[in-house]
Amino acid sequence: MTKPNPKPPEGWAIFEPEPPPPRLQPMALGDFLKLDLPPREMLLGPIIAERSLGMIFATRGIGKTHLVIGMAIAAGTGTSFLQWTAPKPCRVLLIDGEMPAVALQERLATAIKSCAAPELAQANISILAADMFLEGLPDLSNPEGQEQLAPALDGQDLLILDNLSTLCRTGKENEKESWASIQAWGLGQRRAGRAVLFVHHAGKNGEQRGTSGREDVLETVIKLTRPTDYKESEGARFIVSYTKCRGLFGNDADPFEAWLKDGSWHLAGGTSARDAQILALADEDVSQRDIAKAVKCGVATVNRVIKGRKDKPG
Repeated sequence: MTKPNPKPPEGWAIFEPEPPPPRLQPMALGDFLKLDLPPREMLLGPIIAERSLGMIFATRGIGKTHLVIGMAIAAGTGTSFLQWTAPKPCRVLLIDGEMPAVALQERLATAIKSCAAPELAQANISILAADMFLEGLPDLSNPEGQEQLAPALDGQDLLILDNLSTLCRTGKENEKESWASIQAWGLGQRRAGRAVLFVHHAGKNGEQRGTSGREDVLETVIKLTRPTDYKESEGARFIVSYTKCRGLFGNDADPFEAWLKDGSWHLAGGTSARDAQILALADEDVSQRDIAKAVKCGVATVNRVIKGRKDKPG
């Protein structure tokens, strides 16, 4: 005969087993299409939408931080920067793991001087700089570091991580598995309603360093390269091109040249930047076929550009 379970002494807690997690239930296509999902608005159109993941990469010293500071100010103030426009102000968190705090402060102060709404920028843009904390910023490669950062993300619309090598410090760059935790974190931010822009270094081959698997879930990947006629005295001057541009079409997807000169940004059209590369390579006696491969265009385009210069008077 089975004895009944004895009644626990008074004051003891009774722990009930937790219910099993709900099973994943697929949704019928008809029901899915009926969902009232809000459309995504642009934070910095057309390249950064709400709840999106993107990346900017370039070689060291090309001007990545200058660029993302300009992007942050435009998004935070609802203004334009280069060929991009923010339709309304949003909350931006710039997370910097590399620069000395005083150097970052100098760059931000210089950028704010040419800002149309400096007070709005100061209200909407927040900074997390590794140099301001005794132990630096947490390592976002692991759940513990991600949990440490979580309270600082409340209320933010756009997170800019500058850069991956300093903020994600464990794992191997060339292994896709090492990226899995960071990718899961990024997707979690997207589900939470935030956009994330990763800043990364280029490798020796000129492409983003490490596993190409990083780009799998990214919507926009921007590459910065030096023009072939670049001089070190020119500072932050580069060609902006897209290696992945989901949702970008026509002129929006064309490369263009940007130059930070005397505290102000200057633009050249995508065709001008490309043509400058073609002519510079032609001056070095590079064959038209090799130029076409380097610039990623057709041989006929290379021939037209070179012939166009020869046809000009003088």
